[in-house]
Amino acid sequence: MNQDRSDLKSKGGLRRLVNAFGYLYAGFRHGIAHEASIRQELFALVIFLPVAILLPVSNLEHLILVLSMMLVVLVEFLNSAIEATVDRISVERHPLSAQAKDLASVAVGISISMTGLCWLVIAGPVVLRWLGCDGA
Repeated sequence: MNQDRSDLKSKGGLRRLVNAFGYLYAGFRHGIAHEASIRQELFALVIFLPVAILLPVSNLEHLILVLSMMLVVLVEFLNSAIEATVDRISVERHPLSAQAKDLASVAVGISISMTGLCWLVIAGPVVLRWLGCDGA
C-alpha cells in the first residue's frame, strides 16, 4: 500500500461516490443555512435561469449566460470554504487571515463582473430590440 495515502482518503468505487454525494449535500445544505450570500446568489440564479433559457439567442449564448451565473455560485462556495478554514485556524485578527478573505472576496467580485458582462453583451441587445432602441 502507498505510504503517502492517508487513511482518511477513500479508496474508490461505489462507496466513494455515495460518500462524495453525501459531502456535496451536506455542504450545499450548510451553505444555504448559514451563508446569506450563497442564498442570494442561488435566488438570483433561480430567477435569471428561465430568463437566460427563454432569451432568443443561440445555444452557445444560452450556455454562456447559465454557466456564468453558476460560476458566481461556485466561487461563492469556495469563498465561504476559505473563510471557514481561516476562522477554524484562528478567530484572532491577523493580516494574513484578512488577506486570504479579501482575496477570496475579489474572486467573487470578478465572477460577478464576468456574469454582468456576459449578460450585457448577450442579453443587452435583445432588450434594446424589445424596447425599440436598436436604431431600426
